[in-house]
Amino acid sequence: MNETARKPRVAGFALFTLFLTAVCVALGLWQLQRRVAKHELIAALTERLATAPVPLPPPAQWNTLTPERDEFRRVAFTATYESRLDAMVYSSGSAVRPDVSGPGTWAFLPARLPGGDTVAVNAGFVPNTQQDRALQDRAVARLITNKPAMLTGYIRFPEAASVLMPDAEHDKRLWFTRDHVAMSQALGWGAVAPFYIDLEQPVPENSIPRPGPLDVHLKDDHLQYAITWFMLAGAVLIAFGVWVRGRRPG
Repeated sequence: MNETARKPRVAGFALFTLFLTAVCVALGLWQLQRRVAKHELIAALTERLATAPVPLPPPAQWNTLTPERDEFRRVAFTATYESRLDAMVYSSGSAVRPDVSGPGTWAFLPARLPGGDTVAVNAGFVPNTQQDRALQDRAVARLITNKPAMLTGYIRFPEAASVLMPDAEHDKRLWFTRDHVAMSQALGWGAVAPFYIDLEQPVPENSIPRPGPLDVHLKDDHLQYAITWFMLAGAVLIAFGVWVRGRRPG
């Protein structure tokens, strides 16, 4: 190949190399930005989990609450579990409850506030490898006293179901995502708060359902990912240099 034909080919490959390098560097910088944001989130969640519980915001403020500002905020309030259908959410373990590592279900119940509004409460974990509805019913029945109780827990927001998630089994009142709004619509709870409460206290005498404190550990691999992208950028440049050197006339 003559020198005239070689130059456009080298120039084109050089542009492609620069583009690919820029993409890798941009992705590395993006991972560093995500790392900063993740550390800020971890610090915020750690502070919220360690803060003393505050009164549950009044219903007039519920629509102003957001996951970014209010997720995992500890609250305390008085409510009454009434004799209404419960819902169970399948769990194979928990990333925020170190004491929950095996299969079972989370028991979701509607709780009536003194003013008449309803909040969905995740009352705790029910160990149940066989998904026995009778066992779940017995566990929940112990909570239904129709008397006000002081509850302490964490504000949580509903999960969106992924395309790979199984549909709810309404005959078993079994869900696979924590979508308390869908539970309310299916089970006739009426209007509920846009958030639900992960219960911390009180703990039943037999600890079933088992509520408890949350301990959030968010995965933080962003620095590793950033280094990988920067190394790929360097590898692309090195490969281009080797290719150009190999094309030089001997």
